[in-house]
Amino acid sequence: MRPRHVLCFLGGEGAWSRLSEAASRAIGKFATGFSVDTTYSQDEPDSRMTGSFSVSWDRVAPNARSAKDEAAVADHKSVLYVLGPPMSADNAVLCSVGALLLVDAVIEAGATAVKGESAGVAHGLARWAELVREAVAALQSDDNVALSRICRLAFAKRPLAGNVYIETVGYHLVGLPEVHVAKDYGTEREVAALMDAVGDELAQGGLQAVLFDRKARLSHASSYEPDDFKFNPYGIVQISRT
Repeated sequence: MRPRHVLCFLGGEGAWSRLSEAASRAIGKFATGFSVDTTYSQDEPDSRMTGSFSVSWDRVAPNARSAKDEAAVADHKSVLYVLGPPMSADNAVLCSVGALLLVDAVIEAGATAVKGESAGVAHGLARWAELVREAVAALQSDDNVALSRICRLAFAKRPLAGNVYIETVGYHLVGLPEVHVAKDYGTEREVAALMDAVGDELAQGGLQAVLFDRKARLSHASSYEPDDFKFNPYGIVQISRT
């Protein structure tokens, strides 16, 4: 399965129609290929959301969420899902920018919480707004590396503890392989910083340069099945301490 975005929006009482209409307008204006999901969206609460968001909040950015954001999840009254189009490596960043701007439009219409389902990452509303501002600035300056970074920060999750490595999930949403770092590399903050740096290097210099410069290897031994939203068809860059 080719990578695609699945976005989850929560809203208050009677908000479903308003959020759906905002998403549809964004799709018509700029989020080409996206669609409102009518199968799983619902104008009523979903008891799974508190647990789902609790394991998805970003743990790297300072103040990525607030108590108000957590309360909004607990008190939600409606759920809207929006599906992105299948992406290639060539158009993934552009599609992810569209996803981020769509998030902004639906928040503007009253969404109270947002999660990227494809990698399982959530941010508070203030953090989503910050990411949108940074993306708009990168678009205006035509900075493609910055755009790739901002979309990774928005829609990928890291660091996640695996059996052997500390892992990223979601780099396929910007057309890049995942980055797995040996557990003995350093603290979580150090590993996250390395993952972000390698992501920039992949976006700017390409895979082969990273494999050579970092003395890394490319693996396709994913723990996700090919039909899983988290499966990365571009593989995994594995970095060990030298």
